[in-house]
Amino acid sequence: MTITPHSKATKIDLFSLATPQMRTFHLTWIAFFLCFFGWFGIAPLMVYVREELSLTKAQIGNIIIASVAITIFMRLFVGWLCDKIGPRIAYTFLLTLGSIPVMSIGFADSYLSFLLIRLAIGAIGASFVITQYHTSVMFAPNIIGTANATTAGWGNLGGGVTQMVMPILFGFFVAFGFTTGVSWRLAMVVPGIALFCMGIIYYFGTQDTPGGNFKDIKETYPTFQGAKKNSLKNFLLVMKDVRVWFLFLAYGACFGIELTINNIAALYYVDQFKLAPATAGLIAGLFGLMNLFARTLGGAFGDRFGIKWGLRGRVVWLAMVLAGEGLCLILFSQMNTLILAISSMIIFSLFVQMSEGATFSVVPFINKKAIGAVSGIVGAGGNAGAVSAGFLFRGDLTYQNALLIIGITVSVAAFFTLLIRFSQEEEKEVGDELNRILPSGQKEKEPSFVAAH
Repeated sequence: MTITPHSKATKIDLFSLATPQMRTFHLTWIAFFLCFFGWFGIAPLMVYVREELSLTKAQIGNIIIASVAITIFMRLFVGWLCDKIGPRIAYTFLLTLGSIPVMSIGFADSYLSFLLIRLAIGAIGASFVITQYHTSVMFAPNIIGTANATTAGWGNLGGGVTQMVMPILFGFFVAFGFTTGVSWRLAMVVPGIALFCMGIIYYFGTQDTPGGNFKDIKETYPTFQGAKKNSLKNFLLVMKDVRVWFLFLAYGACFGIELTINNIAALYYVDQFKLAPATAGLIAGLFGLMNLFARTLGGAFGDRFGIKWGLRGRVVWLAMVLAGEGLCLILFSQMNTLILAISSMIIFSLFVQMSEGATFSVVPFINKKAIGAVSGIVGAGGNAGAVSAGFLFRGDLTYQNALLIIGITVSVAAFFTLLIRFSQEEEKEVGDELNRILPSGQKEKEPSFVAAH
């Protein structure tokens, strides 16, 4: 059978690298993992940075905002770039260039220099858009939510791993006789090197579509979304679609909150429960580790709801888990006992990441000719949510009260998600595609991983 750009995989052969779809699946989550690791590598070390640079609470709040602010604009740009030149080259540029500020943060010697480099590091957060774009063009509707959620979830896992690993790296350099000021700087060189190496691997190890790279398919498949030269026109059409902005809000209410927790969790446990930085980092890491399976659950159930109840089913599932996230965050904000705080944080994390997976089980169906643009705008919503939440942590509010306000806001956002609608033509198009790719009687079965062909 001839492989074309439209030859999407209908299952996830988890332990196979035989197909371009599965090579992309694994390399894209690893790339995103390293980007997340570099993006938040400094967060668990902020206790030492705060002491060395004599940072105030307001300055730390500004640093939190800076770490996610630039990503809003980068995600919009990278989404368009994917539609224009393809995810392979876009990711290569982002990984190699993004490694520079990660390694350069060690040169910061003042609040201002640290703030500016932290701002620059935030650009690698746009990697999420490329990850979601690349899996969206590689996998079919019956499994697309699961594929998107798993690659993003395992990538987000970097946010949890960095909370645990960076203090260990820091301790490694301290054990060799370096001062704390030098050790946190040297520790950040490690994720920077990993990012640069991954950029080279991604260029040679992936391709833009199942049928080849964009430059190879422009003549053979001139109607394929990336082969067209109207990416700007499609981007403007996406901007006018109100459903995109409801998903922008929804993603701000889940991924935006995950970014916020990644930034403040270690400090929160140090200040609220008087824990040592290393212990606080381990506990904070539990929040990110839920990405190992929670985001996949959100996408897998999104696929299940979509197979059974159509595109509307995907939207209803998203609203359900967002509402659960809001309620769990309200609960977490009121915990004053360490064990209860940890327990409620883990449950809250489960719903946060299921909401993220559920969001991107809807995204690929908004506009198939501009998947990059939709992914970019919705992805930017996550960072816009993080920036908005960041302002609550730089004023006079306690961290607990700030989290309470955020929890209430997330609950309200769940309601607006239900306003997303699809036309009968869109529902029919997806239904017909599912009927073509699913064997008779399989339409009622939940998509799942398989070990091999």
